[in-house]
Amino acid sequence: MFEDVKKQMLEYALKMDHYGLIALSGGNLSARVQGPEGDLFVVTPSGMIYDEMVPEDMLVVDIDGNIVEGERKASVDTEALLYIFKNMPRVNAVIHTHQPYATGLGLVMDEIPCNLSTMANAAEGSVHVAAYGDPGSLSMGVQAVESIGDRLAVVLKHHGVISVGRDLRQALFACVYLEEAAKTVQVALSTGLPMAEMTPEQIEEAVAVFHRYGQHTLNERDAEEAAAKQ
Repeated sequence: MFEDVKKQMLEYALKMDHYGLIALSGGNLSARVQGPEGDLFVVTPSGMIYDEMVPEDMLVVDIDGNIVEGERKASVDTEALLYIFKNMPRVNAVIHTHQPYATGLGLVMDEIPCNLSTMANAAEGSVHVAAYGDPGSLSMGVQAVESIGDRLAVVLKHHGVISVGRDLRQALFACVYLEEAAKTVQVALSTGLPMAEMTPEQIEEAVAVFHRYGQHTLNERDAEEAAAKQ
């Protein structure tokens, strides 16, 4: 089942590696799909290096984490991921990374400020830092849901990043541009000078611009705008 989704998930897993968001088998991806009796979820397997993986290694699970299809062991974070899907019905994709710059800032900041237009574009504002939740446990998902707000990413203190989206592409953009912003914030902080801030109006406009960005058809754009208002 869902062969196209499994193939796309592997492609995006390799993109995570390409953009330096993970190393070896770190992090995971998951996607909500429509099964014959309701929502199902495709998740990456536990402990496998992405460039050694094939689409058939992905697993399909139900909302309770029961394996519907697949021979591998599901990601150890599956319980936390399913909690996010259950409590954020607008979310169809979740990406978890161990990206170093955003995670590093999370050790010294409670929020990564939105001072770059690209961060406003992709994360839709400043990104909160969640309290520590044990990896591989439900608490990781609970902390993410409690802290993410209306943003598309949240930093997990001492751990990594969770990003969400209507699809894997939106979730990946949030991770990549958050990491780019974190690098830039680190450069600014290293000067010891006051950091320039974007105004709420500038952030709002940058978010709106990104909703018009890319090769969307008018129907796709209308659907996205309608979903954003729900």
